[in-house]
Amino acid sequence: MPLPKQNASGWLPEGVHSCTWGEFKARFGSNGHRRKLLVGLRRAIKTLLSVGATTVYVDGSFVSTKEYPSDYDACWETDGVDLARLQRVEPVFFRFENRRAAQKAAFFGEFLPAGGIELGSLKPFIDFFQIDKETGRRKGIVLLDLRDFE
Repeated sequence: MPLPKQNASGWLPEGVHSCTWGEFKARFGSNGHRRKLLVGLRRAIKTLLSVGATTVYVDGSFVSTKEYPSDYDACWETDGVDLARLQRVEPVFFRFENRRAAQKAAFFGEFLPAGGIELGSLKPFIDFFQIDKETGRRKGIVLLDLRDFE
């Protein structure tokens, strides 16, 4: 099932919407800046895939109608992930200081564990990502199933 269109506010409708990597690239890689962000996202996903990750959720202005988002926000399911190996292979996934500056430098976006708690709201990131921070309304996010990743 294809991704739904963004609403008048620029967000996907409420819920978690699955798509393939190919559909994600086609939908959100509309200009050179966005394609650069996709390169970093793909590099991070390949690393997560290599340590057993199967699901990444993408949020933020990257999955909105904003033409030039500054980055993307992602969270990933930790079930089945060899966290010790990930720490050895790519320790930046465990660096959250300075507003995740090291992650943004490495991947052009930020990654948080889906079940981790966002301290301001005390919600798991998977739930926090589904709230528009400006209005408090619910919005949609994208699920990428890494078992079908290209």
